Amino acid sequence: MKRDKTVINHNGAEKLMDRLSGKHFPSMAGFVLLLLLYIAAYVFTARSSRAQGVLMLFGHPTPIASFTGVFSTLGNFCIIFLVVFYGKPGFFTAVGLLLVQLSLLLVQIIKEHNMAATPGMFSALFTILVTLLFYNNYLKTQKYQDRLRKQAITDRLTGLPNRFACSELINGLVERRERFAVVSIDLNHFKTINNTMGRATGNKVLAEIARRWAQAVNTGASGTRDFIACQGGVEFALVIQGYQTDAEIRRSIQYYNAALEQKLTLDDCDYYITARYGYAEYPIDADNGDTLLSYAFAAMYEAKRTAAQICRFSPDMLQTEQTLEIERKIRQALDNNTLCFYLQPQFDILHRLRGFEALARLKDEDGSFISPAQFIPVAEKAGLIDSVDRRVFRDSALFLGELIRRTGADLTLSVNVSARHLMRNDFLDEVRDIVNTCGFPVKDLEIEITESVMIDSAEEALNCINAIKQMGAKIALDDFGTGYSSLSYLNAFPADILKVDKSFIDKMNTSDSSKQYVAAIISIGHIMNFDVISEGVEEPEQLDTLRSIGCDYIQGYIWGRPLPPEEAEALVLRSVAA
Repeated sequence: MKRDKTVINHNGAEKLMDRLSGKHFPSMAGFVLLLLLYIAAYVFTARSSRAQGVLMLFGHPTPIASFTGVFSTLGNFCIIFLVVFYGKPGFFTAVGLLLVQLSLLLVQIIKEHNMAATPGMFSALFTILVTLLFYNNYLKTQKYQDRLRKQAITDRLTGLPNRFACSELINGLVERRERFAVVSIDLNHFKTINNTMGRATGNKVLAEIARRWAQAVNTGASGTRDFIACQGGVEFALVIQGYQTDAEIRRSIQYYNAALEQKLTLDDCDYYITARYGYAEYPIDADNGDTLLSYAFAAMYEAKRTAAQICRFSPDMLQTEQTLEIERKIRQALDNNTLCFYLQPQFDILHRLRGFEALARLKDEDGSFISPAQFIPVAEKAGLIDSVDRRVFRDSALFLGELIRRTGADLTLSVNVSARHLMRNDFLDEVRDIVNTCGFPVKDLEIEITESVMIDSAEEALNCINAIKQMGAKIALDDFGTGYSSLSYLNAFPADILKVDKSFIDKMNTSDSSKQYVAAIISIGHIMNFDVISEGVEEPEQLDTLRSIGCDYIQGYIWGRPLPPEEAEALVLRSVAA
């Protein structure tokens, strides 16, 4: 198939940049109208300058020649408007008209010895100068706007269009009801390069991959019209048009995969990069851009799960209709700022208030709560957990920070952070921003992470945790003991507190091995100078056992269920007054 040389990666991005900056020209009808007005003004200027008659205006005789300046000014305005509203085409048209006008005036002065045309000549010269100044300013402004437009839609690391540009392009194609496919791409095991060779090398590899794919788009050798964008990190999106069959979509994907899998050599080291691809098609699979992107991501996730290279979306990749409905409710709560937080109290073993753990809560339309066990996994799978974490963190820090200032209470705020959230490049900036804007004492902040972070991304997690510690915040290791390699990492991580998972507490008084396991965790924590908090304590017998084996802190229904902010405030006031 011969491919249209207008590459969508270029054309789509340029149109998007123009729309973002307002770089668009009025209709040609306006252009023609300005030309006609200018010509009319010039004709009336020429005729009025030679007219000998008078007009009666408001009862006073007025020479027709006195209107020459009026018509000349009107013509000059038309020239300026051409430059201002039509940019380069308007400028060259305006200069051409002025040069013609200037030539005619010179003819009158030289051949006809009509010295009355001299003011018009100087007026034309002055207008040309003003036009040049306007156009020069236009070029400077346009250059600045081009830079801003490029920054707005370009990923800085790879130079490819970014997530916003991709979303805008897809929405535009949907509005025009054009057939296309979206491919979600995720690089395999790229974390290994960052961990072994360093992030700087990883960035170079990503830039080279982006260069290859951009070149593939611009050469048009895939047989389709394509657009490649960086969605962030090691995730990319490919938009494909100009195909007839599903086989042609797969052939285009294979073309980009072949470009990716060619040996990549940097600093005398060879790298072999692979990826998984998932795609969905408009309008067959979805009728809007957001859903289509989600479906393509679901297909990519299925490709990773099944070790397939390419997967097309199918409805059975979605868990249930209820999952989609919960995702919609999460997005709606984030957009409408209705996602709320509860605070579960934590106590020392003598029942003195230590602080609170902030927990996300999602309300249904009828005012009832959706279980966190339902909506948290959906948020993680939909890539919304970062936003949920951030909203709960900010709102709870704002509330508890004000309460600490007002009461003078010494309280710890413990906030959960997902592995995905912790690994974001801007996570540390986010923590600083929230602490500063909310006025929350950083010494009273405790970041909870799970041991899976250590197992999956030990080096990156350690760097981030050290930076958090340098700020003055504390680190809690959540759900400790549920992983298979906890102890191999524990000694290297500067945690302050271990949280024993509820699953061990539940079986502690019915299984001697579980009791011994909890006692061992507490003992190990104390040897390493960590405090230990037990989660999910609900029965007096559990409390007695934890006291006997030296647990430091208690969290659970026996002393405190998760509380709405107003009840948490009442608890703090009682604690301060005691």
